[in-house]
Amino acid sequence: MNPITSAHLHLVLCHAPILTLLLGALWLLVGWWRGLREIQQAALLMFVLTGVLATPLYLTGKPTAGAVKALPEFSDRYLEHHEAAAGVALAGCVALSLAALVGILYFRDRPFAPNFMLLMLVGALAVSGMLVWAGNAGGQIRHSEIRPDPPATE
Repeated sequence: MNPITSAHLHLVLCHAPILTLLLGALWLLVGWWRGLREIQQAALLMFVLTGVLATPLYLTGKPTAGAVKALPEFSDRYLEHHEAAAGVALAGCVALSLAALVGILYFRDRPFAPNFMLLMLVGALAVSGMLVWAGNAGGQIRHSEIRPDPPATE
């Protein structure tokens, strides 16, 4: 059996922030629509979890890049695009996570303000887009079938 490497961890973690964020956004919609504070709070906790999961995902990126550079059909262009997208996505995840945590603490003894929940929903959808963009860019590093164009010879 092969030892677990940073590349393994990176690939295992890569879908987790996207899924937790989308599930959290769905919970937020349901909780807000039905007026269920517990579901709204669970959604905010999912947003906090997204930031927690995105951090080790990002940190395993650099060592993983070193592992794929020697593989056939590797292109620095796709790696650089993924790294840029990942940085933006991590910043979005951390900002959303901190906002959700502040909201949980600030509204702990009272109902969540509708404007706050709207802000969290818009933020969650925006950060979901960032994560999907970063994930797609990462997939293009090894999956030439999803690349928009063939890589230039380097």
